[in-house]
Amino acid sequence: FSVLVGLFALRIPLERWRAWGPGLLLVGVVLLIAVLFIGREVNGSKRWIPLGIANVQASEVAKLCLIVYFADYLQRYLPEVRRDWGAFLRPFVVLGVYVVLLIFEPDYGAIVVIGGCMMGMLLMSGAPLWRFGLVTILVVAAAGFLAVAEPYRLERITSFANPWADQYASGYQLTQALIAFGRGHWLGLGLGNSVQKLFYLPEAHTDFVFAVLAEELGLIGAVSVVCLFALLIFRGIRIGRKAELRGWAFSAYLCYGISLVFGAQAFINIAVSTGMLPTKGLTLPLLSYGGSSLVVSCVMVAMLLRVDAELRAKMRASRVARQAKQSEQGER
Repeated sequence: FSVLVGLFALRIPLERWRAWGPGLLLVGVVLLIAVLFIGREVNGSKRWIPLGIANVQASEVAKLCLIVYFADYLQRYLPEVRRDWGAFLRPFVVLGVYVVLLIFEPDYGAIVVIGGCMMGMLLMSGAPLWRFGLVTILVVAAAGFLAVAEPYRLERITSFANPWADQYASGYQLTQALIAFGRGHWLGLGLGNSVQKLFYLPEAHTDFVFAVLAEELGLIGAVSVVCLFALLIFRGIRIGRKAELRGWAFSAYLCYGISLVFGAQAFINIAVSTGMLPTKGLTLPLLSYGGSSLVVSCVMVAMLLRVDAELRAKMRASRVARQAKQSEQGER
């Protein structure tokens, strides 16, 4: 189903996505509000809207909506963003609305990914670096406050530093993930032969899928997955750079935003599985089980392919026109 949705998204012209930007922003806000009232609560968080046959994770859809809107915003106000404080700060107002709604769910992992993506897109737009210094100080201070505001968040931060100190309570998930990594050795136990996912590792199909993958495919398989993600991100940024050089600002920043989301989400998920970061409820793009995450990831990949296809078509048309012009001049 996700592949079919991605193929459908591949047929949508980029100009239509750009025109939908403001409407998609409103759709994202509506979904984040709706999930607070009609959402299904799982593990203490309201993140899913039940639709009978499927559940929609509002933050995943809102993430895509915000990227499309912000790419359109940068296309329309790029000179002002580089020059004026007002145009630079306006996106943070929109981000603030999303952050407040995500806090009420709560979904702090999505806040980190969306905030990092937006700041990365602003950085790539050529905005002055010293402004990022001031904004970063405020963001770090706010993140620190959120981290210690609730006891369970502080417990997560302290437990990941030494999960073996309380391996059957706060450190249970991480210790079981580390055991999975240890069981995998170099070549793994074989695809489908993980023991940890059957009896011990919670959320083995979503948050800790990379640990299961490392147990089944070993160090070589895990490193290969990391390299594939790096290749995907590199290609996305390269396509965006080509679009930027041709003056296609919307396409460029759309590619940058998608690449940043893939990079941030993959890094956080893998870092959590390996004990480098506190536990966060973030899926691994294109690998974790979950309809909303997989559908949105496929749509994002389709957007990258669409930008690349339109670039290639434009280059072919320019080449044909240039050859025709040269032929005409030669005949004369």
